[in-house]
Amino acid sequence: MTEFLLTPDRLAGDERGPLYLRLQAMIRSAVASGTLAPNATLPAEREFAASLGISRVTVRKAIQGLVAEGLLRQRRGSGTFVAGATRRFELPLSGLSSFTEDMRSRGLTATAIWMMRSVGMPTSAEAMMLGLPPTERVTRLHRLRLADSEPMAVERSLLPARFLPDPARFEGSLYDTLTAAGLRPVRAVQRLNAENADEGDARLLGIPPGGAILAIERIAYLADGRVVEFTRSHYRGDAYDFVAELRPDPKEGN
Repeated sequence: MTEFLLTPDRLAGDERGPLYLRLQAMIRSAVASGTLAPNATLPAEREFAASLGISRVTVRKAIQGLVAEGLLRQRRGSGTFVAGATRRFELPLSGLSSFTEDMRSRGLTATAIWMMRSVGMPTSAEAMMLGLPPTERVTRLHRLRLADSEPMAVERSLLPARFLPDPARFEGSLYDTLTAAGLRPVRAVQRLNAENADEGDARLLGIPPGGAILAIERIAYLADGRVVEFTRSHYRGDAYDFVAELRPDPKEGN
């Protein structure tokens, strides 16, 4: 699949200019011709450099430029691959559902790569947000959310530890787990704003640093008014459209 890239004579032709630009041109040509199909994996930097007789610095510079263009993507633990046509999802802002439930309703498989599952003492801001005394412990859940193996969102959740005291055993949907424990949220307040991804989230989502993301903060409540969850999620801006249905206030005239 990648043999076309591993021929040094392709870089030593009549074209002039820096090696990294010639390597970029080679990759663009292969993608345009279909030789490199969407989601095809590129060789590792070391293999690339050794096969072409160039430095890893040159390979890295070429790859980083194509990632910034959106032609390639990098995913932690999976390497560099050709970007495919990104599916776009409409996510209603009026519904109260989890990522897993939303993907399930679309016939997609939701999975997660865990970054943190821990229990600890809250900061003063976290205790205030959850309405807890400063001595009550909290559970932190940080994970990369994927749909059919494609990264979609970075999700960082916080909840009172008494609701989820053993996060190491937690898998799957948070809302499924809370529902099974009789702790299903009945309402939530959400705040949405546009941001630019920092290097960490960009690497996780496979987008260029500074790429557009949609940040959502959600505070979810139980029927008795207690806060059960605070989640801050960063969604890929190229994959989501958030939709709200608006209706006229019946108290207002036409």
